[in-house]
Amino acid sequence: MKTLIDHLSQYADYHRDPRNIHTHFVGVPMIMFAVVVLLSRPAWMLGGVPVSPALFCALAASLFYWRLDARFGLAMAGLLAAMLAVAQWLAAQPLAVWLGAGVGLFVVGWVIQFVGHYYEGRKPAFVDDLVGLIVGPLFVVAEWAFALGLRKEVQAAVEQRSGPVRLRTGAQAAAHPQ
Repeated sequence: MKTLIDHLSQYADYHRDPRNIHTHFVGVPMIMFAVVVLLSRPAWMLGGVPVSPALFCALAASLFYWRLDARFGLAMAGLLAAMLAVAQWLAAQPLAVWLGAGVGLFVVGWVIQFVGHYYEGRKPAFVDDLVGLIVGPLFVVAEWAFALGLRKEVQAAVEQRSGPVRLRTGAQAAAHPQ
């Protein structure tokens, strides 16, 4: 099984330009929340708890994150729990509201992602490895932690493998065409 550093480094290889990372701070949570919203229907009440495909996916994702790293796993589980709570409310709204919110967030989130990858000069990581779709949210949480001065040992290990975050110029971006 790949380690936390393996996953983050592989994803980081496609995300070294700070403009790309900043777009991911917005786009990735939008996409993640959109998926949770869209998977929140149908829902069945089981002991007062709404059970939906979103809940099962969130539990599986949380387990994946927790197995990689307990602290990041707890943070991801908390974020997913908050998203589930709001998504469940949206799923209870009329069809147009639920679907409009889910699809709208999904589309806008991806547009933001592709703007970031334009700056990076590289295709998104998931194009080469679909696991990038589940690692992306973890990468964003890790980058927030690094920006707050947390988990410096993880940041150092990722940067040792993938290099530092740096602004890419035209020549650098051309060296890594999509």
